[in-house]
Amino acid sequence: MNEMYPKKGRVVLHVDMNSFYASVEMAYDPSLKGKPLAIAGNVEERRGIIVTCSYEARKFGVKTTMPLWEAKKLCPQLIVKPPNFDRYRAASLGMFELLRQYTHLVEPVSIDEGYLDITESFELGAPLQIAESIQKRILNELDLPCSIGVAPNKFLAKMASDMKKPLGITVLRKRDIEKVLWPLSAAEMHGVGKKTASKLEEIGILTIGDVANGNEIQLKALLGINGIRLKERANGIDYRPVDPESVSDFKSIGNSTTLPKDIANQQELFSILDSLADKVSTRLKRKNVLATTLGITIRYKNRKTITRSKKLDNAISRKEEIGELAKKLLLKHWSGDPVRLLGITGFDLVDQEHAFKQLDLFSFEQEAQKEPLYKAMSELRTKYGKNIIETAGLHQVDPGYRIGTETSFNKDFLRSFPKQTDHKEE
Repeated sequence: MNEMYPKKGRVVLHVDMNSFYASVEMAYDPSLKGKPLAIAGNVEERRGIIVTCSYEARKFGVKTTMPLWEAKKLCPQLIVKPPNFDRYRAASLGMFELLRQYTHLVEPVSIDEGYLDITESFELGAPLQIAESIQKRILNELDLPCSIGVAPNKFLAKMASDMKKPLGITVLRKRDIEKVLWPLSAAEMHGVGKKTASKLEEIGILTIGDVANGNEIQLKALLGINGIRLKERANGIDYRPVDPESVSDFKSIGNSTTLPKDIANQQELFSILDSLADKVSTRLKRKNVLATTLGITIRYKNRKTITRSKKLDNAISRKEEIGELAKKLLLKHWSGDPVRLLGITGFDLVDQEHAFKQLDLFSFEQEAQKEPLYKAMSELRTKYGKNIIETAGLHQVDPGYRIGTETSFNKDFLRSFPKQTDHKEE
């Protein structure tokens, strides 16, 4: 099969799960299949926001971020479920475990999508055969649909995976770009949001072909270095490698302190946790990562040591969030006896640039309110570089960490994974 692969260049796949949250719920409860389904927080309240929805619901005009009352008006028979992030994490682990059976070059982008470099996987078959095998196995073993793009680089693979949904496989070669990509609207290009599309439209750039043939000086003046990057991508140029170390799972950052005296006063212990939270937050930011699990260590006067940790729905790095969660863990597990040592540790780290916030309704609405701020920050980073906006303590990026997941899944994985609990080590 080696002759089916380029002598120079790469073969990259982009695997994108279709309507992931809704599909996971359908795999868990097959009676939901074929029905209009939406995932939303506070399902009893009309002001709830749609997090995602099935393709059956989309046919009625239901969309992500749509208020629940509006979705119900468009589709009165809409079935609404609250998000179950344990279930989605389990499905994601199963999916990425399967992908790593084809190549070690797997780069997770979010909970439901990732890149694979299969250039050296020719012994497993032709690129299209490997894509078909992956799609079929994810469907048969996990009961989840996905779309896959096959291309010589990450940008084209991402564009290709978006072309046929659900359960599509699209091959996009560089020679196809002018015919397939260039006629598309610039707003459909990966990396172009509404604001960028609007700016491009103001200078007469309406299609991806217009971006590809745009004036470099004009694009750079309008969008900074991102303007040049978009022009390259529109011409099929993307040298980014598929990097398994871009996400830093299963590592930890922590800080502990031996107290100058045994302390049993709650407010004093809280003050120490605030100080530790500040140090852990600074280290997380310096490494450009966020924690998805937070743990505390408590050592008593008699030297007995316990650790308690909790898996989080949303990755965190802010000292206020770390401190608040650490205090809750202390209150829940502290015996009241004098404490000799306290520690806080962030586990299961994820790269800040690719972190995927698992949003329940409360945080979803909070983030929606912050969207204008995020957009402004994004535009500044696009124009002047991603390090233009930093918080105190964010000075340098440490090397990435290796990914490693060891778990076993079968067709009944959704029914067999354990419920979320505080992890214990004593």
